[in-house]
Amino acid sequence: MKLVTYTAGGPARSGLFVGDDLGKGTVIDLVRGLGWVARRRGGARDEAAVIAQYGTTVLAFVERARETRPVADEALAAHGRGDLPESEAGGRLVLPARDVTLCAPIPRPPSMRDGYAFRQHVETARKNRGLEMIPEFDQFPVFYFTNHEAVVGPGPVRVKPRHLEKLDFELEAAIVVGREGRDLDAKNADAHVFGMTIMNDFSARVLQMDEMKLSLGPAKGKDFATGLGPWLVTMDELAPAISKSDTGAKFDLEMRAFVNGVQVSKGNVKDMNWTFAQILERASYGVTLYPGDVIGSGTCGTGCFLELNGSNLTKDQWLKTGDVVALEIDRLGRLENTIAAD
Repeated sequence: MKLVTYTAGGPARSGLFVGDDLGKGTVIDLVRGLGWVARRRGGARDEAAVIAQYGTTVLAFVERARETRPVADEALAAHGRGDLPESEAGGRLVLPARDVTLCAPIPRPPSMRDGYAFRQHVETARKNRGLEMIPEFDQFPVFYFTNHEAVVGPGPVRVKPRHLEKLDFELEAAIVVGREGRDLDAKNADAHVFGMTIMNDFSARVLQMDEMKLSLGPAKGKDFATGLGPWLVTMDELAPAISKSDTGAKFDLEMRAFVNGVQVSKGNVKDMNWTFAQILERASYGVTLYPGDVIGSGTCGTGCFLELNGSNLTKDQWLKTGDVVALEIDRLGRLENTIAAD
Protein backbone atom coordinates (compact mmCIF):
# COMPACT_ATOMS: atom_id res chain seq x y z
CA MET A 1 0.00 0.00 0.00
CA LYS A 2 1.21 3.50 -0.88
CA LEU A 3 -0.13 6.39 1.19
CA VAL A 4 0.03 9.96 -0.09
CA THR A 5 -0.96 13.47 0.86
CA TYR A 6 -2.19 15.46 -2.12
CA THR A 7 -3.90 18.64 -3.25
CA ALA A 8 -6.33 19.01 -6.15
CA GLY A 9 -7.38 22.64 -6.17
CA GLY A 10 -8.17 22.76 -2.46
CA PRO A 11 -6.82 21.85 0.99
CA ALA A 12 -4.50 18.89 1.37
CA ARG A 13 -6.15 15.48 1.62
CA SER A 14 -4.83 11.96 2.14
CA GLY A 15 -5.05 9.16 -0.38
CA LEU A 16 -3.99 5.74 -1.59
CA PHE A 17 -1.75 5.70 -4.66
CA VAL A 18 -2.35 2.90 -7.15
CA GLY A 19 0.50 2.17 -9.55
CA ASP A 20 4.20 2.98 -9.67
CA ASP A 21 4.28 5.85 -12.18
CA LEU A 22 3.73 9.36 -10.84
CA GLY A 23 2.21 10.48 -14.11
CA LYS A 24 0.06 7.43 -14.90
CA GLY A 25 -1.16 6.22 -11.52
CA THR A 26 -4.42 6.77 -9.69
CA VAL A 27 -5.19 8.35 -6.33
CA ILE A 28 -8.08 7.07 -4.21
CA ASP A 29 -9.23 9.72 -1.76
CA LEU A 30 -8.76 8.08 1.62
CA VAL A 31 -11.63 9.59 3.61
CA ARG A 32 -14.14 9.09 0.79
CA GLY A 33 -12.86 5.58 0.13
CA LEU A 34 -13.15 4.62 3.80
CA GLY A 35 -16.63 6.15 3.87
CA TRP A 36 -17.71 4.18 0.81
CA VAL A 37 -16.60 0.93 2.46
CA ALA A 38 -18.19 1.89 5.79
CA ARG A 39 -21.54 2.53 4.11
CA ARG A 40 -21.33 -0.76 2.23
CA ARG A 41 -20.68 -2.55 5.50
CA GLY A 42 -23.43 -1.07 7.61
CA GLY A 43 -25.53 1.65 6.07
CA ALA A 44 -25.20 5.35 5.39
CA ARG A 45 -22.59 7.33 7.25
CA ASP A 46 -21.72 10.96 6.63
CA GLU A 47 -18.15 12.19 6.17
CA ALA A 48 -18.05 13.68 9.67
CA ALA A 49 -18.62 10.23 11.17
CA VAL A 50 -15.94 8.70 8.97
CA ILE A 51 -13.46 11.40 10.01
CA ALA A 52 -14.30 10.93 13.68
CA GLN A 53 -13.51 7.23 13.41
CA TYR A 54 -10.54 7.21 11.05
CA GLY A 55 -9.13 10.75 10.95
CA THR A 56 -8.20 12.64 7.82
CA THR A 57 -4.41 12.40 7.50
CA VAL A 58 -1.77 9.81 6.72
CA LEU A 59 -0.47 10.34 10.26
CA ALA A 60 -3.91 9.41 11.62
CA PHE A 61 -3.86 6.32 9.38
CA VAL A 62 -0.52 5.27 10.90
CA GLU A 63 -1.80 5.89 14.43
CA ARG A 64 -5.02 3.91 13.83
CA ALA A 65 -3.67 1.36 11.37
CA ARG A 66 -5.14 -1.72 13.08
CA GLU A 67 -8.62 -0.34 12.53
CA THR A 68 -8.11 1.60 9.33
CA ARG A 69 -5.89 -0.70 7.26
CA PRO A 70 -8.51 -3.44 6.65
CA VAL A 71 -11.02 -0.86 5.47
CA ALA A 72 -8.45 0.73 3.14
CA ASP A 73 -7.53 -2.72 1.80
CA GLU A 74 -11.20 -3.27 0.98
CA ALA A 75 -11.34 0.04 -0.90
CA LEU A 76 -8.25 -0.94 -2.90
CA ALA A 77 -9.76 -4.33 -3.73
CA ALA A 78 -12.98 -2.67 -4.88
CA HIS A 79 -10.99 -0.35 -7.13
CA GLY A 80 -9.15 -3.33 -8.58
CA ARG A 81 -12.50 -4.95 -9.44
CA GLY A 82 -13.81 -1.73 -10.97
CA ASP A 83 -16.48 -1.34 -8.29
CA LEU A 84 -15.28 1.93 -6.76
CA PRO A 85 -17.27 4.92 -8.10
CA GLU A 86 -15.60 8.05 -9.45
CA SER A 87 -17.33 10.28 -6.87
CA GLU A 88 -18.58 9.83 -3.33
CA ALA A 89 -20.01 12.10 -0.63
CA GLY A 90 -20.09 15.09 -2.94
CA GLY A 91 -16.46 14.88 -4.01
CA ARG A 92 -14.05 12.99 -6.25
CA LEU A 93 -13.17 9.55 -4.96
CA VAL A 94 -10.87 8.35 -7.74
CA LEU A 95 -8.51 10.84 -9.38
CA PRO A 96 -5.89 10.43 -12.13
CA ALA A 97 -2.43 11.17 -10.73
CA ARG A 98 -1.97 13.88 -13.36
CA ASP A 99 -4.80 15.85 -11.71
CA VAL A 100 -3.18 16.03 -8.26
CA THR A 101 -0.09 17.56 -6.67
CA LEU A 102 1.66 15.31 -4.21
CA CYS A 103 2.94 16.69 -0.91
CA ALA A 104 5.12 14.92 1.64
CA PRO A 105 3.18 11.84 2.81
CA ILE A 106 3.41 13.06 6.43
CA PRO A 107 3.90 16.82 6.09
CA ARG A 108 4.45 17.39 9.83
CA PRO A 109 5.83 14.29 11.59
CA PRO A 110 5.74 14.25 15.39
CA SER A 111 9.55 14.13 15.33
CA MET A 112 12.31 13.51 12.83
CA ARG A 113 15.71 11.95 13.44
CA ASP A 114 18.44 11.30 10.88
CA GLY A 115 20.96 8.51 11.25
CA TYR A 116 24.56 8.05 10.12
CA ALA A 117 24.45 4.41 9.10
CA PHE A 118 26.54 4.09 5.91
CA ARG A 119 30.21 3.61 6.76
CA GLN A 120 31.36 4.37 3.21
CA HIS A 121 29.87 7.86 3.34
CA VAL A 122 31.31 8.62 6.78
CA GLU A 123 34.77 7.28 5.97
CA THR A 124 35.06 8.98 2.58
CA ALA A 125 33.73 12.32 3.81
CA ARG A 126 36.21 12.31 6.70
CA LYS A 127 39.09 11.26 4.46
CA ASN A 128 38.32 14.12 2.10
CA ARG A 129 38.65 16.50 5.05
CA GLY A 130 41.99 14.98 6.06
CA LEU A 131 40.51 13.09 9.05
CA GLU A 132 40.94 9.50 10.16
CA MET A 133 37.87 7.28 10.42
CA ILE A 134 36.32 7.79 13.84
CA PRO A 135 36.32 4.46 15.77
CA GLU A 136 33.11 5.27 17.63
CA PHE A 137 31.19 4.78 14.37
CA ASP A 138 31.51 1.02 14.82
CA GLN A 139 30.51 1.09 18.50
CA PHE A 140 26.96 2.46 18.37
CA PRO A 141 24.58 4.03 15.83
CA VAL A 142 24.15 7.79 16.09
CA PHE A 143 21.52 10.22 14.91
CA TYR A 144 20.56 13.87 15.25
CA PHE A 145 17.20 15.58 15.48
CA THR A 146 16.22 17.71 12.51
CA ASN A 147 13.36 20.14 11.92
CA HIS A 148 10.09 18.19 11.62
CA GLU A 149 8.31 21.47 10.79
CA ALA A 150 10.37 22.03 7.63
CA VAL A 151 9.38 18.94 5.64
CA VAL A 152 8.83 19.34 1.90
CA GLY A 153 7.39 16.91 -0.63
CA PRO A 154 7.89 16.75 -4.40
CA GLY A 155 8.13 20.13 -6.11
CA PRO A 156 9.96 23.38 -5.39
CA VAL A 157 12.32 23.78 -2.44
CA ARG A 158 12.65 27.46 -1.58
CA VAL A 159 16.01 28.50 -0.17
CA LYS A 160 17.60 31.71 1.08
CA PRO A 161 20.89 33.10 -0.32
CA ARG A 162 23.06 31.59 2.44
CA HIS A 163 21.59 28.16 1.82
CA LEU A 164 22.92 28.41 -1.74
CA GLU A 165 26.49 28.58 -0.42
CA LYS A 166 27.39 24.98 -1.28
CA LEU A 167 23.83 23.66 -1.25
CA ASP A 168 23.79 19.86 -1.27
CA PHE A 169 21.40 16.92 -1.52
CA GLU A 170 21.64 13.69 0.49
CA LEU A 171 20.32 10.39 -0.85
CA GLU A 172 18.61 8.51 2.00
CA ALA A 173 15.81 6.15 2.92
CA ALA A 174 13.64 6.76 5.98
CA ILE A 175 11.33 4.64 8.09
CA VAL A 176 8.13 5.76 9.79
CA VAL A 177 7.38 4.36 13.24
CA GLY A 178 4.05 2.54 13.39
CA ARG A 179 3.75 1.49 17.03
CA GLU A 180 4.61 3.26 20.26
CA GLY A 181 7.70 1.76 21.85
CA ARG A 182 10.35 2.38 24.48
CA ASP A 183 13.62 0.56 25.25
CA LEU A 184 13.29 -1.57 22.12
CA ASP A 185 15.55 -4.49 21.32
CA ALA A 186 16.98 -4.69 17.80
CA LYS A 187 15.78 -8.29 17.63
CA ASN A 188 12.13 -7.19 17.60
CA ALA A 189 12.30 -3.48 16.75
CA ASP A 190 11.30 -4.04 13.10
CA ALA A 191 7.78 -4.86 14.31
CA HIS A 192 7.47 -1.19 15.23
CA VAL A 193 8.08 0.02 11.65
CA PHE A 194 5.02 1.04 9.63
CA GLY A 195 6.69 1.77 6.32
CA MET A 196 9.43 3.48 4.36
CA THR A 197 9.87 6.53 2.15
CA ILE A 198 12.64 8.46 0.38
CA MET A 199 14.43 11.23 2.29
CA ASN A 200 16.48 14.10 0.86
CA ASP A 201 18.39 15.77 3.68
CA PHE A 202 19.08 19.12 2.02
CA SER A 203 22.28 20.62 3.45
CA ALA A 204 23.76 24.13 3.33
CA ARG A 205 27.38 23.09 3.70
CA VAL A 206 28.95 26.47 4.50
CA LEU A 207 26.48 27.09 7.31
CA GLN A 208 26.87 23.49 8.49
CA MET A 209 30.66 23.50 8.58
CA ASP A 210 30.83 26.84 10.38
CA GLU A 211 28.46 25.85 13.16
CA MET A 212 29.81 22.30 13.61
CA LYS A 213 33.08 23.83 14.78
CA LEU A 214 31.16 24.44 18.01
CA SER A 215 30.57 20.67 18.42
CA LEU A 216 26.79 20.81 18.66
CA GLY A 217 26.04 19.15 15.34
CA PRO A 218 24.19 20.50 12.31
CA ALA A 219 21.40 23.02 12.86
CA LYS A 220 21.02 26.00 10.50
CA GLY A 221 22.81 23.99 7.83
CA LYS A 222 19.98 21.43 7.90
CA ASP A 223 16.84 22.95 9.43
CA PHE A 224 15.41 24.69 6.36
CA ALA A 225 14.19 21.71 4.31
CA THR A 226 14.03 17.92 4.38
CA GLY A 227 12.35 16.16 1.48
CA LEU A 228 10.08 13.16 2.05
CA GLY A 229 8.05 11.27 -0.52
CA PRO A 230 6.54 10.80 -2.95
CA TRP A 231 4.59 8.24 -0.89
CA LEU A 232 4.84 6.13 2.24
CA VAL A 233 5.12 2.42 1.39
CA THR A 234 3.88 -0.13 3.92
CA MET A 235 6.24 -2.89 4.97
CA ASP A 236 4.25 -5.70 3.36
CA GLU A 237 4.96 -4.19 -0.08
CA LEU A 238 8.69 -4.32 0.67
CA ALA A 239 8.67 -7.96 1.81
CA PRO A 240 10.33 -9.35 -1.38
CA ALA A 241 13.32 -7.07 -0.77
CA ILE A 242 13.74 -7.87 2.95
CA SER A 243 16.17 -10.36 4.42
CA LYS A 244 16.43 -11.13 8.12
CA SER A 245 19.58 -10.88 10.19
CA ASP A 246 20.52 -11.06 13.86
CA THR A 247 20.60 -7.27 13.92
CA GLY A 248 17.31 -6.65 12.13
CA ALA A 249 15.92 -6.45 8.62
CA LYS A 250 18.09 -5.56 5.64
CA PHE A 251 16.49 -4.01 2.55
CA ASP A 252 17.80 -4.82 -0.93
CA LEU A 253 16.68 -1.56 -2.54
CA GLU A 254 18.82 0.17 -5.15
CA MET A 255 19.27 3.93 -4.67
CA ARG A 256 19.99 6.54 -7.35
CA ALA A 257 20.34 10.33 -7.50
CA PHE A 258 20.08 12.56 -10.56
CA VAL A 259 20.78 16.26 -10.98
CA ASN A 260 19.32 17.84 -14.11
CA GLY A 261 18.82 14.37 -15.57
CA VAL A 262 22.41 13.22 -15.03
CA GLN A 263 22.96 10.35 -12.59
CA VAL A 264 25.50 11.33 -9.93
CA SER A 265 24.99 8.73 -7.18
CA LYS A 266 24.06 5.13 -6.62
CA GLY A 267 23.85 2.87 -3.60
CA ASN A 268 21.70 0.26 -1.88
CA VAL A 269 19.79 0.41 1.39
CA LYS A 270 21.17 -3.04 2.29
CA ASP A 271 24.64 -1.46 2.61
CA MET A 272 23.67 0.29 5.85
CA ASN A 273 26.26 -0.76 8.42
CA TRP A 274 23.72 -0.15 11.17
CA THR A 275 20.21 -1.49 10.54
CA PHE A 276 17.07 0.52 11.18
CA ALA A 277 16.34 -1.93 14.01
CA GLN A 278 19.62 -1.03 15.69
CA ILE A 279 18.93 2.68 15.24
CA LEU A 280 15.49 2.16 16.77
CA GLU A 281 17.07 0.37 19.75
CA ARG A 282 19.43 3.30 20.30
CA ALA A 283 16.79 5.98 19.72
CA SER A 284 14.28 4.37 22.09
CA TYR A 285 16.69 3.90 25.00
CA GLY A 286 14.91 5.67 27.87
CA VAL A 287 12.70 7.45 25.31
CA THR A 288 9.27 6.65 23.87
CA LEU A 289 8.93 6.58 20.09
CA TYR A 290 5.50 7.39 18.68
CA PRO A 291 3.58 6.51 15.52
CA GLY A 292 4.57 8.84 12.70
CA ASP A 293 8.10 9.53 13.98
CA VAL A 294 10.51 9.60 11.01
CA ILE A 295 14.03 8.17 11.17
CA GLY A 296 16.44 8.57 8.25
CA SER A 297 19.21 6.17 7.27
CA GLY A 298 21.87 8.78 6.72
CA THR A 299 23.52 9.32 3.36
CA CYS A 300 24.57 6.32 1.29
CA GLY A 301 28.07 6.13 -0.15
CA THR A 302 28.47 8.67 -3.01
CA GLY A 303 25.08 10.11 -1.96
CA CYS A 304 25.97 13.82 -1.84
CA PHE A 305 28.16 16.41 -3.52
CA LEU A 306 30.26 16.85 -0.37
CA GLU A 307 31.56 13.33 -0.87
CA LEU A 308 31.54 13.37 -4.68
CA ASN A 309 33.47 16.64 -4.96
CA GLY A 310 36.02 15.54 -2.39
CA SER A 311 36.59 12.32 -4.32
CA ASN A 312 36.90 14.18 -7.65
CA LEU A 313 33.90 12.34 -9.04
CA THR A 314 32.35 15.75 -9.58
CA LYS A 315 34.17 19.07 -9.78
CA ASP A 316 33.03 21.62 -7.21
CA GLN A 317 29.40 20.99 -8.13
CA TRP A 318 26.63 22.23 -5.84
CA LEU A 319 22.91 22.76 -6.26
CA LYS A 320 21.81 26.13 -7.61
CA THR A 321 18.48 27.75 -8.39
CA GLY A 322 16.72 26.00 -11.24
CA ASP A 323 18.44 22.68 -10.65
CA VAL A 324 16.25 19.59 -10.53
CA VAL A 325 17.38 16.91 -8.08
CA ALA A 326 15.64 13.53 -8.23
CA LEU A 327 16.15 10.63 -5.83
CA GLU A 328 14.98 7.13 -6.71
CA ILE A 329 14.83 4.03 -4.53
CA ASP A 330 13.46 0.73 -5.79
CA ARG A 331 9.86 0.16 -4.63
CA LEU A 332 9.80 3.62 -2.98
CA GLY A 333 9.40 5.71 -6.14
CA ARG A 334 11.00 8.97 -7.23
CA LEU A 335 11.26 12.17 -5.17
CA GLU A 336 11.91 15.14 -7.46
CA ASN A 337 12.58 18.71 -6.32
CA THR A 338 13.47 21.96 -8.06
CA ILE A 339 15.65 24.49 -6.25
CA ALA A 340 13.97 27.91 -6.11
CA ALA A 341 15.04 31.23 -4.59
CA ASP A 342 12.99 32.34 -1.60
